[in-house]
Amino acid sequence: MGEEGGDGGDGPGPDPDHRPTPQDRPDRPSAPAAGIAALSLPYQVVAAVALAVLGVFACVHLAMVFLHVAPSNTLTKQHGEAVDDWIYPEFEQNWKLFAPNPLQQNIAVQVRAQIAGDGGPRTTGWIDLTGQDAEEIRGSLLPSHTEQNELRRAWDFYLNSHTDDHRPNGLRGELSDAYMRRIVMLRLDERELGGTVERVQLRSVTRPIPSPSWSGEKTDTQPVFRSYPWWRITDADRPAGAAGAEARGLAPNRTEAGR
Repeated sequence: MGEEGGDGGDGPGPDPDHRPTPQDRPDRPSAPAAGIAALSLPYQVVAAVALAVLGVFACVHLAMVFLHVAPSNTLTKQHGEAVDDWIYPEFEQNWKLFAPNPLQQNIAVQVRAQIAGDGGPRTTGWIDLTGQDAEEIRGSLLPSHTEQNELRRAWDFYLNSHTDDHRPNGLRGELSDAYMRRIVMLRLDERELGGTVERVQLRSVTRPIPSPSWSGEKTDTQPVFRSYPWWRITDADRPAGAAGAEARGLAPNRTEAGR
């Protein structure tokens, strides 16, 4: 009588439910390494150094942001200037979105200029500088920091460094005068005004934001205009002379009040 098992062998036949394991196939190559381990030693060193640098940068950035938003303390008093240099302007923190009383009005900055030409002096109409920035930003996926913030921040700087009668508060006020004049002249230099700009005048136009349709609140949306004194323009204020004036350390000229 023959042995059970089908192949005539001495031992039992193969188990149909048995699954092969790596030990059953010792000659099979192992799976290739992945990630950094798959790189050669020099590239592994480069990758490790790059990750270390990114980690240090992330830690420093988080520390700077924390010190910037934290209440005044010993570190911010000693190293506040370094923290501000790191944060501004790229990482500025603005919490107005979460303020209990957010801004409820739009403020536009406008300028008009006195031009000296062949036909004698003349004054231009009001040019909306804020509207110009809004047109550049509208529809742009990646608007520049200059288009979004240069004029707005300069105007805030100017208002915060002047008295109610338009007098500058010390050196910061004089610097804000010069800064605003140079921004204005950069914008006017892009236009064909038909002559040389001798003087400029700024004004602000404040428009309250209307209440939403579902609100029963009534809001007066009439614009409020506020004009500022004329400034006489010098060569240091023009784009070609601004860099040279800064290099020579010339003091900014003062507001020509009443003219």
